[in-house]
Amino acid sequence: MSSRVTGISLKKLKKYKMLYLMLIPGVVYLLINNYAPMFGIIIAFKDVNFAKGIMNSDWVGLKNFEYLFKTEDAYIITRNTILYNLVFIALNLVVAVALAVLLYELKNRFLPRLYQSIILLPYLMSSVIIGYLVYSLLSMETGLINNTILPLLGRGGVMWYNDPKYWPYILTLVKIWSTAGYLSIVYFAAVVGIDHEYYEAATLDGASKLQRIFKITIPLITPVIIIMTLLQIGRIFYSDFGLFYQVPLDSGVLMPTTNVIDTYVYRALLKNGDIGMSSAAGVYQSIVGFIIILISNYVVKKINPDNSLF
Repeated sequence: MSSRVTGISLKKLKKYKMLYLMLIPGVVYLLINNYAPMFGIIIAFKDVNFAKGIMNSDWVGLKNFEYLFKTEDAYIITRNTILYNLVFIALNLVVAVALAVLLYELKNRFLPRLYQSIILLPYLMSSVIIGYLVYSLLSMETGLINNTILPLLGRGGVMWYNDPKYWPYILTLVKIWSTAGYLSIVYFAAVVGIDHEYYEAATLDGASKLQRIFKITIPLITPVIIIMTLLQIGRIFYSDFGLFYQVPLDSGVLMPTTNVIDTYVYRALLKNGDIGMSSAAGVYQSIVGFIIILISNYVVKKINPDNSLF
């Protein structure tokens, strides 16, 4: 039996040898970029002393984790990371699907391509550029909102960078503006792939445009919606570092609403020099993220045991 299996495997190897050769660079990159760094997980359990080296540094067990969870920071960064990502996933889904449907409804062939390019542009921008665009709007001295819009409304200027309460809304708007366009193109491709006969039949039956959208378009692109949502849920414990670090301009006053796990690890490592605790936060992030991926996959299998949605 084993010789037969080996024979079949060798046959497949010969038949698809070019595909396997093409796979090698990706596998090598995956091993170097994703698996080799996992050796560094031991840093989270050591009191790193560069004079001794990482391997010879003293083991401290779970003390780095203990110190992390004794502070209020662990609660704040976990709360911010999860809540922001939940809001981003929900709003991005609604806005991106709405944009995709609107693009599909355009009758002119040229306009969808033009609008796709326009709405994709923010996604291609550096977070540094986005940070300064936001600053140009919110700056107390020269910002458009404080110096033009609020005076027209009869209101005085607001010190945006000194008040944390505004930033959940600002960061959410910036995130939707920068990523909804990219996601809408993915959903637009799914909508374009729907057989037009469904719409013709619905029109003959007297269905309105909204009925066609909610009864045909949305159900038929549900598999794509599920896949894209699962991909985002898998990274719910990871944050857009540029958004939370560059856009608030690393303001310490705003940390209660802008500090997330990624920015915490960065500050702990580079500003405080606490390698052990920053590594512990990174390990915590990875483990919980992995658990969330397993749970989301389990839920989808329970909801869709026969893979009928895919």
